[in-house]
Amino acid sequence: MTRAHLVGLSGNTQRPSRTLGLTTTIVEEIALRTSVESTVFDLVDLGPELGATLDARRAPPRLAGLIDAIAGADALVVASPVYKGAYSGLFKHLFDLIDPAALAGKPLVIAATGGGERHALVVEHALRPLFAFFGAAVAPTAVYAAEKEFLDYRPSQPPLLARIGQAADEAAALVAARRQPLARTA
Repeated sequence: MTRAHLVGLSGNTQRPSRTLGLTTTIVEEIALRTSVESTVFDLVDLGPELGATLDARRAPPRLAGLIDAIAGADALVVASPVYKGAYSGLFKHLFDLIDPAALAGKPLVIAATGGGERHALVVEHALRPLFAFFGAAVAPTAVYAAEKEFLDYRPSQPPLLARIGQAADEAAALVAARRQPLARTA
């Protein structure tokens, strides 16, 4: 059996980015727990071509590659910075270009970053419903990280690291369960 492919997507639109640091850390933690190959994408790398693309069939090559990577992944980690109480518009626009069937049953960890605790429910009130629409197998533990929980754009505080570990444990279990062959009954 080939190794599962885990794709991380950081929905940030600038660098340096705490969202990218959070995404990368979650991907690394999942990789420590299960045999996966991983790739992390950064939304800022797509530049204006993402916003100008209204139909995935007409996506420029770099964007088409990201859409294919998301659709073809065995599992995903998706994170967005919080803008006015929700995920970023470009983050949502990217998922508007994804075929809804492409994420059905796919293990997925949701995460977000924000300036303070008042945005913490964005993972439950914005991200979880978005990926429920897609039918993804979203890990029970979502990860929200406030600015004060980072050092040099990487998660650093023990409570945040514990949440990341819990989400990684759940994601690894979801990946393992999805890769197990179905038992045949006689």
